[in-house]
Parts: sequence; structure tokens; C-alpha cells
Amino acid sequence: MTSTKRKEPLLYMEEYRVKQDPQDYGLADDVFSIEAFKEKLQITIVRNDEEGLEFDLIGVYPAIANAFRRLMLSDVPSMAIEKVYIYNNTSIIQDEVLAHRMGLLPLRADPRLFAYRTEESTEAGTEQDTLEFELKVKCSRRRDAGKDQSNFDDIYKNHKVYSGHLKWLPKGKQAQIYSESAVNCIHEDILIAQLRPGHELDLRLVAVKGIGRDHAKFSPVATATYRLLPQIKLNREVSGKDAYLLQSCFSPGVIGIDENETAYVKDARYDSCSRNVYRYPQLNDALTLARVRDHYIFSVESVGALKPDVIFLEAIKVLKKKCRAFIDEIDAE
Repeated sequence: MTSTKRKEPLLYMEEYRVKQDPQDYGLADDVFSIEAFKEKLQITIVRNDEEGLEFDLIGVYPAIANAFRRLMLSDVPSMAIEKVYIYNNTSIIQDEVLAHRMGLLPLRADPRLFAYRTEESTEAGTEQDTLEFELKVKCSRRRDAGKDQSNFDDIYKNHKVYSGHLKWLPKGKQAQIYSESAVNCIHEDILIAQLRPGHELDLRLVAVKGIGRDHAKFSPVATATYRLLPQIKLNREVSGKDAYLLQSCFSPGVIGIDENETAYVKDARYDSCSRNVYRYPQLNDALTLARVRDHYIFSVESVGALKPDVIFLEAIKVLKKKCRAFIDEIDAE
């Protein structure tokens, strides 16, 4: 979305405090208007790939920005292992610790294709709301292992249990709808346990749909954070040794130095809220540090089941559903 140049509300980062712009009265006297909100709202995507999503959310109240963050963490669903039936565990890992580790394995299954389990659901579950896996691994000594070998991979077979050892057990018509790669663990090299000859694991795992509000294992994101856009303004020329000293006070890429050894602001976006510059008296008045009060830099890293941009869109749907339920409740009264 594009809009005309706007006056940015700033928070100034002084040495010992954060000071508000004297011409900015904050949110105290703001009267909410949907037309003004639509005019101010801007969303700019900076990066969107498999590793994560970075976008700018501009012109909104802090409560709205924080609502999106909390929704992505706690209310967008995902699939995770909920029950672990342990038929045999002769490893050194206790049953409860092993079950906890299994619950934290990230699954690739798309939660939008499954239903929530209800109180009326049977323990076994159905093909619409349950995924079932088994883990059967037994460690043994390799017959061709020599006495002088020290590498455990050469001595033992299956001495490391990985997430790739999980085997999917389709329920009903699931095998016709999904492939094993579409519902299994996202990473096959997650180490679950280490075994020695005679140790054995025999587990049955049941995965269901849930939200992070109930348990962190259901959260679809590894991180979902935001920060205010930094703004750095040079008040005077800084050159020579002072320029390099100024550059060292900030994260790499924030302050640049030209061919005349004069400092300039290269990209304030990468500033990490450092106020190290105030440690040096000769640089105290050289620049002004600020944050744009209504410009949020969001960073979303997916666990892998849903793409980061899909997680944000699902958070918007959840917020719309909550708002509609609240409005219906008010109308009913």
C-alpha cells in the first residue's frame, strides 16, 4: 500500500531516558476513526522466503501490532504429538522425558486440513482429526565390528534414534489423501535418544490439532517479534578517528564511512537500540537517536508446517473471527 509522505511520530533515545517528541501527544487524545486508520495503514514486505518473513506494519496502534504477535504465537493452530503410548523403553531416558521430547517434534502436516478433537471424540480419533505414528528401534552390535574400532557408528547399529525413524500409520483413507512426506517430521535428523546394545524403543504416537495457548508445542512459529523502526540523524560532521569510533558504537551496516573518512548513516534499520555512543564525550552531540512510534518491523520465523506469510494471514483470520464474535455478543445484549 502506498500513501503520501507522513509526519513520523518519534521517541527520542537519550542517554538515560526515552523522551517523547514535544509536538507528539501520543495516543492520549487520539479518537479512533476507521477512515483515518485505513489511510495511515501501510504494509511493506521486506523479505519473504522459506526461512522467515520480515515486513513493516506502519500506522497502527501498539495494541494492534501486539495482537498480531500474540495471535501468531498462541492462536494459529498446528499439529503436534499429544499422546505417547510406551510399550517398551529400555533406554536411559525416563518415560516422561521421552514423551515430552516426542511432543516437541515439529510435524509437516497442514493444520488447516484437520479438525479439532472434541470431548465427544473417541480416544483412538478419526482420520479427520488424528495422525498416528510408531517408533520401533532396537540397538545391536554390528557383526563386522572390530575390537580396535572406536567410532560408535562402526560398532553399533541404530545407536542413535532420529525423528526420521518415525513411521506414519494412516487411518482410514488418509493414505489416499496425504503422502508420508506431507505429514511426517519436518526434519529427519532431530536426535531423540542414544541407545546401546539391548536398548529398545517401542512407541505409538498420536498427533492432534491444537494452539499455542494450550501448549507451546502447538505454536506454529519459532519466533514472532517486532521492534520499532530506528531513526538516526547526524547533527554535525564526524571524520577521522572519531568516525571509526562512531561506527564501532553501532551494529555492522548502520554507520558507513566514505572515501574522505567521514561518517554517514548507511542504514539505520539495522540498529539494535545501542546507546554506546553516549560513552564518548566527543560524540555526545554528534547525532540524535530516535524510534518511529507507529512503525513496527515484524520478524516471523516458521517452524515449517506453514509458511511465515500464511501464518500472518491465518492470524488475521483469527482476529476477524474474534471481532465478529465480540460484535455478535454486544448485539445480542
